[in-house]
Amino acid sequence: MPDDSSHDPQELPHDDWRSYGPPQLPRVLESALSAFAEQGYHGTSIRDIAGGAGLSVPGVYHHYRSKQEILLALMVSVMDELLSRSRAALASVSDRPEDRFDVLVESLLRFHMFRRSQAFVASSEIRSLDAENRDRYVRLRDEQQQMITDIVSAGCVSGDFATAYPEDAARAVATLCVGVASWYRDDGPLQPDQLVRRHLGLARALVGGT
Repeated sequence: MPDDSSHDPQELPHDDWRSYGPPQLPRVLESALSAFAEQGYHGTSIRDIAGGAGLSVPGVYHHYRSKQEILLALMVSVMDELLSRSRAALASVSDRPEDRFDVLVESLLRFHMFRRSQAFVASSEIRSLDAENRDRYVRLRDEQQQMITDIVSAGCVSGDFATAYPEDAARAVATLCVGVASWYRDDGPLQPDQLVRRHLGLARALVGGT
């Protein structure tokens, strides 16, 4: 069975945070992701997950004790990848708040373009987590939010940003990036680099940057 008592995300090389291939998920979590995205957590049975993974129901229970444990493992894996990409992006630039803001926002935007299903399930199914599991997930989500807040606050001190409300602006930036997952499509009118440029301009405006 998976050990969910620790949080040890796989770190990316500094130059890999813009690159996206197929999600690297165990087959049970891959099946759960597809089922939760289409039917919702409460509309999905262990039998559905087992069928999508090519396993028997006992085969699923060999790896996970419950559907709740599957949901938690999936949502933690989403945050692990997001945090890993954020750290790699920040490690690739100087300490200037403006540079750090730009790469962090770009990383968030690309994640919500290329990991839409994961972002959707993680956002919509937080309500389905038990209290203890929800607390664990929220701590990871807050860690990501704190990265944005710290950079915006530092930019206000350095004069790069002019907002009088750094915490509010940081939350607005996060909302802007997360929202991309709800409407971006591979065959849409905006190519990824175009979307990044446009939304980076919007994010800079939110923090009073240039």
